[in-house]
This record gives sequence, structure tokens and C-alpha cells, in this order.
Amino acid sequence: MKIATYNINGIIGRLPILLRWLEEDAPDVVCLQELKTSDDKFPRREIEGAGYRAVWHGQKSWNGVAILARSVLPVLTRRGLPGDPDDSHSRYIEAAINGMLIGCLYLPNGNPAPGPKFDYKLRWFQRLHHYAGELLDLKVPTLLIGDFNVMPTDMDVYAPKRWRDDALFRPEVRKAYARLVHQGWTDALRHLHPDERIYTFWKYWRNSFERDAGLRIDHALLSPDLTGHLRSANVRRNPRTWDHTSDHAPVMIELDLPYATGGRR
Repeated sequence: MKIATYNINGIIGRLPILLRWLEEDAPDVVCLQELKTSDDKFPRREIEGAGYRAVWHGQKSWNGVAILARSVLPVLTRRGLPGDPDDSHSRYIEAAINGMLIGCLYLPNGNPAPGPKFDYKLRWFQRLHHYAGELLDLKVPTLLIGDFNVMPTDMDVYAPKRWRDDALFRPEVRKAYARLVHQGWTDALRHLHPDERIYTFWKYWRNSFERDAGLRIDHALLSPDLTGHLRSANVRRNPRTWDHTSDHAPVMIELDLPYATGGRR
């Protein structure tokens, strides 16, 4: 079963990019971030025409997350991260698919730091930490996947010294990510590629992609009962070369799940 995360950076404007990639890579499940569109304008008809069913949590002009599944309808289990009833940002959606829970998230950027946006990011991280612990207590196969807006280590950024004060790389954020992983989650890419520099995001300017001056900020965290089923994890760099593409590339993991049904394997 192939599961991907992709910060599409505007699903309406980049719908042709998304549909082309779905056709070429044929993932079974896709978690999208930065839809940047309201619920009523989500391109459901086009997504279904590509063979996928979807649940989504949109927001006009900002944020927004969605989960797509091929040939099956994701069973929505949560829309919005618990812990702050006044939080209006559309950053978390969760669904049951093929015997597992999949939480798709778009963690706040937090810049400029320090400041109110950075404080909100740390509070959101704390809420995620608390809820992720509850998910582990359920003893259900669970995947937390999406754009975490954090480079966990120096290996995850092309020029660490330049990023020391950035909200994606400050010590508080890296420590928050480490605490989350230490609950019992497995970082899929790093688990299979412990010593490899792997990036998932490249800025548009200064030929960042061509120079491979990137960041690894898109992650897939597996609960303990999924880790043993992990077969591959990689970045699908090709869509990042296309015209009018997102500044992120999709991250794909493959799980060998004996209980999975539906879609192509």
C-alpha cells in the first residue's frame, strides 16, 4: 500500500500538477496540505474522475488539508486538532482507511520567531504531542503524515548555520519534534535512510532545486505496529521539476499490510 504526503501549495491553481502526478505515481492514499481553498470549492469532481474519493478540511486562501484514497471512501474520524476550541486554522484531518488511522497535518510555520506566530506553533506542537499520545494508547495502526514545518537535525537542511534562528529550525521546535518521536513513533524516511541527506522542499528562488539546496520538512511517522510493515520511503522529486509546480515534492512510503483491501497494490 503506497501512502504519500504532498503540500500542493494551492490545489485549484495546481490541480493539473496533482492529477498528472496521481496518474504517474498511482499512490493508494494521498494526504494534501495547503489547499488554500474553501470547502465548497474543493475539486471533488476532478479528484473522483481520477479514481479517488476524498475528505477535506478547507479554509479560504490559507491552510487546508485533505485525504484522498483510491477506490475507497476515507472514513472521517476527526476534523481539526483537539485542545483549542477557538483555533480556526484548518490544519488537521484524520480518517480510517484499510484498517489504519491516518492523520494528515499541516503544522504552523511560526515565522517570524520569536513572536506570536512562533508561540502559536509551539502550542500547536504541544497539542499534537498530547493527542499523538492518545492515538498510541488506542493500539491501532496509525500514521501521522504531512508538512511538519520542522527540520529535525542538521542533516535535514542544506546550510544549517543559515537557519539557526528560523522557526523551522530553532531548538524549541526540534526538541518538540524529538519529544513527539520519542513517544514511540518511527520517522519513516530517516528509519530507512539514516545517513542520507534527503530534502522535500526547495525555495523557488536562486535555483534552489537545481542546486539541491533544500529542507526536509515533510514527514511520515509510524506507530509501532506499522513500523515492521514499512518497505520503502522516498521523495518523488520529478513533480518538483514541472512548470508551475509546488515548492514541495511528494513523499511516498510503502507498507506491506496483509489486512489492506481496495485499490491497486
